[in-house]
Amino acid sequence: MSRGGFWSVARAVAWRNIHSFFTNPAIAIPALLLPMFFFTAFAGGLSRVDQVPGFDYGAGYTTFIYGFVLLQASTFAGIFTGFSVARDFESGFSRRLFLAAQRHGGIVAGYWLAALTRAIFTVAVITAVALIAGLDVNGNLFDLVGLYALVLLVNAAAMLFGTGIAMRLRTMQAGPAMQVPAFLLLFLAPVWVPYDLLTGWVQTAASFNPITLVLEAGRGFLAGDPTEVLPAFGAVLLLVAVTVLWARGGLHSAERAA
Repeated sequence: MSRGGFWSVARAVAWRNIHSFFTNPAIAIPALLLPMFFFTAFAGGLSRVDQVPGFDYGAGYTTFIYGFVLLQASTFAGIFTGFSVARDFESGFSRRLFLAAQRHGGIVAGYWLAALTRAIFTVAVITAVALIAGLDVNGNLFDLVGLYALVLLVNAAAMLFGTGIAMRLRTMQAGPAMQVPAFLLLFLAPVWVPYDLLTGWVQTAASFNPITLVLEAGRGFLAGDPTEVLPAFGAVLLLVAVTVLWARGGLHSAERAA
């Protein structure tokens, strides 16, 4: 690679990772498997939960679960991109990349483009399956734009978080450090029932969890009854801002190591 500028580096990194994703089943299948499992298992197995007193989500339980699975899919598309960053360091590719690239910020931008592509593909597949399973979307076009904007912002935050860890540790053994915080944020939110039906410490944890706002706003968009929109966008934009700084610190760490 000749010493290129920001966008030439970003395009090269993105193309390499996107090509690997679509040509290597070992990379593509895990990104689909987990959210697909949760959707098919719980949209069917827990479908009678919407008959519990106090369950007041009008679009149905399939749509309720779909709102969560969207966030899960976008989050893990970002986290799995962090795995790709760590893999590139282990293979020695990243060292050559840092020597060849003039603008190292383009490296992170390239990984973000790859994470964005992964998220769009995964969300498209899950949405197709959900529509077949009876997904009921009551929101209009503007609601759907808001929903998918939230989803893709969460994807960016997850990618930046994973990239920051991968660039600091530079080994695939960093995987749990990327996955565990993501799991905690996702599952300490109102996943299976609305927030008002949670009890005990789970409800307390959900009340402090920014993903709760994002999840409730997304479900509101799907039901055609937007709620918590400004707080949700504020929370996710704050997450993106914090993870940008985190990833920037990881980039500096990788530059010193290279």
